[in-house]
Amino acid sequence: MIKIYSKPNCMACNFSKKYLEDKGVEFKEINVFEDAEALAMLRDEGYSQMPVVSIDGEFHTGFQPNILAKVVS
Repeated sequence: MIKIYSKPNCMACNFSKKYLEDKGVEFKEINVFEDAEALAMLRDEGYSQMPVVSIDGEFHTGFQPNILAKVVS
């Protein structure tokens, strides 16, 4: 399962979501402005920038097409 923790008006978030959408990869978007628990969890883990992308429990920050490409079949 791929999860994208994002916030409004975030270009890197939009690039990450668009990349996966264009490749037909399903993901769950979690808006940290609407989900206080998710935001607290990310802060507790030391993340301070969006997006945070979780791929099968492994976390990455920012728009990283080289990592996203690994989940494209």
